[in-house]
Amino acid sequence: MSELKPNILVIEDETEIRRFVRLSLEAEGYHVCESDSVQRGLIDAATRRPDLVVLDLGLPDGDGVDFIRDLRGWSQLPVIVLSARSLESDKIAALDAGADDYLVKPFGAGELMARVRAQLRSHAHHGEPGATLIRFGDVSIDLARRVVERGKQVLHLTPIEYRLLTHLATQPDRVLTYKQLLKTVWGPGNVNDTHYVRVHMANLRKKIEIDPSQPKHLITESGVGYRFVQ
Repeated sequence: MSELKPNILVIEDETEIRRFVRLSLEAEGYHVCESDSVQRGLIDAATRRPDLVVLDLGLPDGDGVDFIRDLRGWSQLPVIVLSARSLESDKIAALDAGADDYLVKPFGAGELMARVRAQLRSHAHHGEPGATLIRFGDVSIDLARRVVERGKQVLHLTPIEYRLLTHLATQPDRVLTYKQLLKTVWGPGNVNDTHYVRVHMANLRKKIEIDPSQPKHLITESGVGYRFVQ
């Protein structure tokens, strides 16, 4: 029996880009359905039950950010934004609304496919029932015991560092904005204090990364936030 490939919903109003994305996905064996508007996309997301959405922001009947907000009211399926908007403020708005990743046009098929695979892996990982151990490099996080170790040595993290690390590590390959991290780790009253995140991330990298100046797991998304890579 052949492996059942995921279903991908592509929401894009430009015919040539939609065709390029569809052919790229189909070449990898994915099943693809297409929409060209916010409203059609929401209907297809509900009825076709895709495993992932590839979304343009500039749609004829509304903004893709509105699609994300509506979708997040009832679904956590991964969303990758493809957009010509390259400003940090546009990326932050989409990610804060609930997008999982953001790719600026023009883009290559290889990078898009890598991000699709990463989000599908992340979604499957996040959905594993009872998963309490996360391993990366020579580090392990035991969520049940609230212990972080490198090899056999326990790493002594502050409560803030532990919450920051676990919030990122339980959502691998997803870009988390400063605002999202501040709200979860520090609380809703600190959403504008981005320097808190930078300071604690620098300290956390010194304990987690082999070379803190060239991190391999706690990756900076410039001006936006951070991504955890396993």
